[in-house]
Amino acid sequence: VMGKQCLSLIEHAVKSSSFSLQVVDLPSTVKVEVYPVEIYLCLSSNMESTVSACFSRADKIHAIHQKIRQHLNVSETAESRLWMRSTDTSSERLRNLNMTVLDACLSSGMTVIMEIRNADGTWPTSRPQIMRNSADEDSYRGPPGVCGLTNLGNTCFMNSALQCLSNTPPLTEYFLRNSYLEELNFTNPLGMKGEIAEAYADVIKQMWSGRHYSVVPRVFKTKVGHFASQFLGYQQHDSQELLSFLLDGLHEDLNRVKKKEYIELRDADGRPDQEVAEEAWRNHLRRNDSVIVDTFHGLFKSTLVCPECNKVSVTFDPFCYLSVPLPVSKERVMEVFYVSLDPTAKPTQYRLIVPKAGRVIDLCTALSQATGVPPNQMAVADVFNHRFYRIYQADESLSCILDRDDIFLLLVSGCVDQEGEEVVMAIYMRERSHYRDYGSGSNSYSTSLFGHPLLISVPRAQCTREDLYQLLLKRLASTEEGQSASGSTDTNSQDATDGDQSAGVEPSGKEEEDEDEDEEEEEEAASCAQANKRLPGRRRYTERQKKALFTIQAVNSNGTTERGMGEADGGFSFSSQPYIAIDWDPDMKKKYYNENEAEKYIKHQSMDVPHQQITVQLQECIELFTTVETLEEENPWYCPTCKKHQLATKKLDLWSLPEVLIIHLKRFSYTKYSREKLDTIVEFPLRDLDFSGFLLKKTVNSTEPPCRYDLISVSNHYGGLRDGHYTSYARNKDNGQWYYFDDSKVTYAREEQITSAAYLLFYQRQDKIRQPSVPPPVPSSSQPENHVSSQTHDGMDGASSCVSMETD
Repeated sequence: VMGKQCLSLIEHAVKSSSFSLQVVDLPSTVKVEVYPVEIYLCLSSNMESTVSACFSRADKIHAIHQKIRQHLNVSETAESRLWMRSTDTSSERLRNLNMTVLDACLSSGMTVIMEIRNADGTWPTSRPQIMRNSADEDSYRGPPGVCGLTNLGNTCFMNSALQCLSNTPPLTEYFLRNSYLEELNFTNPLGMKGEIAEAYADVIKQMWSGRHYSVVPRVFKTKVGHFASQFLGYQQHDSQELLSFLLDGLHEDLNRVKKKEYIELRDADGRPDQEVAEEAWRNHLRRNDSVIVDTFHGLFKSTLVCPECNKVSVTFDPFCYLSVPLPVSKERVMEVFYVSLDPTAKPTQYRLIVPKAGRVIDLCTALSQATGVPPNQMAVADVFNHRFYRIYQADESLSCILDRDDIFLLLVSGCVDQEGEEVVMAIYMRERSHYRDYGSGSNSYSTSLFGHPLLISVPRAQCTREDLYQLLLKRLASTEEGQSASGSTDTNSQDATDGDQSAGVEPSGKEEEDEDEDEEEEEEAASCAQANKRLPGRRRYTERQKKALFTIQAVNSNGTTERGMGEADGGFSFSSQPYIAIDWDPDMKKKYYNENEAEKYIKHQSMDVPHQQITVQLQECIELFTTVETLEEENPWYCPTCKKHQLATKKLDLWSLPEVLIIHLKRFSYTKYSREKLDTIVEFPLRDLDFSGFLLKKTVNSTEPPCRYDLISVSNHYGGLRDGHYTSYARNKDNGQWYYFDDSKVTYAREEQITSAAYLLFYQRQDKIRQPSVPPPVPSSSQPENHVSSQTHDGMDGASSCVSMETD
């Protein structure tokens, strides 16, 4: 109490005296400030010229900001930022103008520097983040906002999202008139200390300065990666995920609520929807109030019903964008290669329609209907790099098979031995090198895979080298005279085949017992080649018996021979899926195997039937969004009446909509086994998108806004998951002209060119759309390179025009 009385007396004395002294609240103590802080002030453009000014430790940095403007004649409209220099080489940003001199650690003798933003949106002390053009960019004056974004390496997803936000009028005008400076939230624990908002503002100001062909958003990319590690590096990402992070980050950096209060959510409990909705929105604004909320946030009504006790739970939740599903077909189109037992028949490519949720046996059944071959005699395998990447079981889900996989359906013979036991063998084709691989620690020959692998069914009793050799020879060789093992003509092929079929393999299975003897035999065969031509027919026939077309080795699933993979008495023993390699001598392969011919295949007439893409209306997707669904087992709802988790039914309805409505088309489907992109064509209106039929909240008076929207920008995705590319269309807020943004390239666009590859749609409410303030430009072919031109994309015209589906 005495301390408070003394403090009161000191304050009274100070106020009644002629001295201007401040009472400063220091940690654990209170002191009267006798000596103010003397600080030197200057501009970054002329740091040699300084003025000094005195400030109280209780003064805000904003006071220093205003003092510099007054003393150094800086316009109030000029955007600036402050730097604190403590040494000759060290400077630190003074971001928070509401911080006190004491908290900013400013002391007498230090210098505060004011930096004024350039007319082109850059900062003098920052490295220029623009793409220089062959023309003099300093003299360039173009339409504000008509500016490309340089691809930094797989950053088209970011560029596309930025272009859409850049062409969202209320958000861009908020940054261009510097409203964000007064609302930067440096204390929000959920925010990024204002750094994301400042980095975004820098990009927008450069893009809308009208002085750049293209901006390099490197600083922005670095900031995003710093606060969201998933965007570090230069991998391809989802533009919607980037947009979601950015909107949330901007909101928290610009949140007008400095201290969020705890609010306990209440269920409706039978109250009227209007009352519950108004309460939910008030509670939302008590914790979240920013330009993002003003522009993009709407309200859902969520209804959950317990399947056991019929308890109904109603809540109203805010949303920033609508993620609407696309109608998914229950069928799937798959392209496969069918390999029959006929050695003269080439593989045939089929296009089959199967149940999307089906199993591998359904794929076999579909092919059976086209070929007449029983499905139980087929084996399904994924072939990659000349080997079986995976052999599927009949009961496996088709979702395990991706569209990009090379799927082979191979017919295996149904022959069995007397005991009814058969072995399905995987057969690989390998070529031996001419030289031994001494570097691997052995003196064996290295091998390389080639051609298509095979599957054959063999009675277990016939799993000997001699029997397998004869079986494989028949499987590879044509039955017509003059054909080689792969079906190519060769005048010597039939003779060699006949000789090998008679006695090509030693019954003991020891044709490679000694590598040196084998090598000597090859050399002998080569040296006697000319002599053999002069021998009588029977003598030549006997010489050919000594040389087989190929040898047989047990291998693993990768086609590699491992130590211990031997044989007993000329046979093979297998404990699991058997893999066999046919090893070809290079000379024999060159003479008897035509690899180019073996790689050919035939297209079935089903491949000529064009793949029909599904076309839906945007309104259908919104209807699906509001359809009743049952919660998944991974995300049950806790019923307060049953006192346990339930798979309740859930229904979402739209209660109120924002000024700018973002619609995310859920083109990417993710399951436990696969990821795929839905190429469904979604037709969406450019004008008059009417939500009156979807809103639960009905207009009660004429002062409420209408619910009709016009399109202002689109983020497109071309290609597949791994080789996709993002671009965007946008309508300029100043001249009303549509433009096509493909990274740093910008072209004029007509409304009919806005394609069906849309992924994100940006709609603005009609009553908020302003008429163009300047007339639209006239397309001209004389525009500078890499800037706006009247050409259509990639030489194509109309709605079909788009960029090529290439990776960034």
